[in-house]
Amino acid sequence: MPDEVDGATPLTEEEKEELIADHLTTRGQLNAWEQANIVRAEEWAFGRSRLDVTTVEGLRELHRRMFSDTWRWAGQFRRSDKNIGVAKEMTWQNLATVCDDVRFWLDENTFAMRETAARYHHRIVHVHPFPNGNGRHARLAADILLARHGEQRFDWLGGGSLDQIGLVRARYIDALRSADKGDYGPLMAYLNVEG
Repeated sequence: MPDEVDGATPLTEEEKEELIADHLTTRGQLNAWEQANIVRAEEWAFGRSRLDVTTVEGLRELHRRMFSDTWRWAGQFRRSDKNIGVAKEMTWQNLATVCDDVRFWLDENTFAMRETAARYHHRIVHVHPFPNGNGRHARLAADILLARHGEQRFDWLGGGSLDQIGLVRARYIDALRSADKGDYGPLMAYLNVEG
């Protein structure tokens, strides 16, 4: 199993043993393999009008599609507590609340669409429902939500570039941590969402 990445959610030994693609030996190989799986999931999700990412079932199916060629636990809620996220026993309940909230926000026009998607993304990441891939999953779920409502996907690089990925990731993580404390300003600034 490739080494963990700094800042990534650590996997338990049991979770690591569920790697389907056991021929991968480096983090770079794992990242490339997962990314190819995610690209296929994106093609499926954006080409399919019935995927409802505002339901727990839709979110689980999206995660399963994103990681099904990589991990046996793809689409399954985590069975261990992590360094972030709600207690594992509360995952389903908390994710259901997130889905209920986003449907309410949409029905009541509580926030502008892009702010709704940004808040939705944060809330999914905050629950941290899966063993790994939660940030990538929540970003794709937010982008699907935007597309379903006629909006452009977010620039997840926050106006940065791939050659600045370390700085970009640090700014993104800091914005999520601020949102954890109720301050969505940095996340909205990162995503260039007008207030």
